[in-house]
Amino acid sequence: MNRDHRPSAVPHLVWVYTQCPISKLDAATWLETTRELRELGWSVTLVAAGPAGHQSIRGVEVLCIPKPRVYLLRQVVFHIRLLHLLALEWATIDVLLFHPMSAPWILPLRLLRHLTGKRRPLLLMDTRTLHMVPPDKETWKDKLRKRFHELMNRSANRWADGRSAITQRMAESLCIPPEQLWGVWPSGVDLDRFAPAQVVRRWPLPGEPIHLFYIGVLHYERNLMALSRAVKKANDEGMAFILSLVGDGTEREDLEKFAAQTAGRIRVVPPVPHDQVWEVLAQAHVGVLPFPDEEKFQVSSPIKLFEYMAAGLPILATRIACHTDVIGDGKYAFWAEQADVPGLLAALRLVWQDRDSLSKMGTQAATLAQAWTWHESAKKLKMSLEYGLASCK
Repeated sequence: MNRDHRPSAVPHLVWVYTQCPISKLDAATWLETTRELRELGWSVTLVAAGPAGHQSIRGVEVLCIPKPRVYLLRQVVFHIRLLHLLALEWATIDVLLFHPMSAPWILPLRLLRHLTGKRRPLLLMDTRTLHMVPPDKETWKDKLRKRFHELMNRSANRWADGRSAITQRMAESLCIPPEQLWGVWPSGVDLDRFAPAQVVRRWPLPGEPIHLFYIGVLHYERNLMALSRAVKKANDEGMAFILSLVGDGTEREDLEKFAAQTAGRIRVVPPVPHDQVWEVLAQAHVGVLPFPDEEKFQVSSPIKLFEYMAAGLPILATRIACHTDVIGDGKYAFWAEQADVPGLLAALRLVWQDRDSLSKMGTQAATLAQAWTWHESAKKLKMSLEYGLASCK
């Protein structure tokens, strides 16, 4: 870790991310927030998996640690290497921010801190998601991962100096003690990255199909088959929709089989690099979020909602908390009152009836996206960190 650029009075955050941010679609959470925190006056060492040494990823300096591919062993090796790095810079770190996967290796450091008589670094565990896989689709690895996260949550409530979460609903779901909760900070969006989609988009002319786009993981729990069936029914009723599902996941093969029966009205598209997502959304007329009314979605803060908005898209979404908490009374959303085929079909009928308003709705979405930037998210994280430092003196 190189601190030569950092004045000694600047607080130092070491942030541990066990994935490789080069390939992860949600890596913006770590990369963009790190960038913004540095702009806000914090020294941030973002440690992630990847080719050894300092790397520039999307213009953000990241200290990468190689991680082998072998299941379970990869986490052990990664964290042993991490602990070595932490030992070299232990006295310089004010806060060590980590996520549940790192908890078995980082929580015991509190004992080491106690033995040295030091108050820092403070240990802050952040949680961004709940276990997603439905019980009927769980493999033994999924079940093991679920039990692991439950154990780490209980352990952090007892041993971490503080906790943070993606939303207040998430904090309540995890039963984080109020006195331990430093703060919440949601997902966000880089407005400049997605704004070009507004300029190059061509809205549908009368008689042309409306393009619906979903970008993200194609897992069973995302309810994409129900959405696909609803789109097929809408077209059978005489409406004209094309649905593109962009990504990869456990339901991809089933979605491809269904799409093959729709004469091109439903398309399953391979994932694209994050810096090309705006180009994909420039082809869209409506961004879709068909998630079911389940706790794991209710407590989330979906990045794709903000990216759709920043790209100037109206939204078709299920009326669940993670969507309504952001959109509120905004006039740029078509609501599906239920996440089943009839509920999604009813929302598609609303889109078709109001297709002349799509451009106006997209403009409003882009305007309101300004409240959900990574800068605003980083400000909330900064406040959480400063609260923790002040309360743990």
